[in-house]
Amino acid sequence: MSQKMTEEQINGALEQLNNQISDDTRWVREGDTIKKTFVFKSFIRAFGWMSQIAIWAEKLRHHPEWFNVYNKVDVTLTTHDVEGLSELDFKLAEKMEKFGR
Repeated sequence: MSQKMTEEQINGALEQLNNQISDDTRWVREGDTIKKTFVFKSFIRAFGWMSQIAIWAEKLRHHPEWFNVYNKVDVTLTTHDVEGLSELDFKLAEKMEKFGR
């Protein structure tokens, strides 16, 4: 089971995650979540990305809250079991960034 991260751990992990991003969008913290909107060239690319991420989510046993309209996917990550952010949120966010390019 994952453990809830401290403020210091969250700030460090969020900074490290955002430093790996080459475009203008960043992950933003809102309370006990991190959020980002991914924009793709088409609906099929957005849906394909979601399919790839679904496989990783199953492997990590950690599932995103997401909402898709056409070429945009709004993502919210949190770990409900710990009532906050955990390492799993940042692992899944890294996978999203890797496949979101």
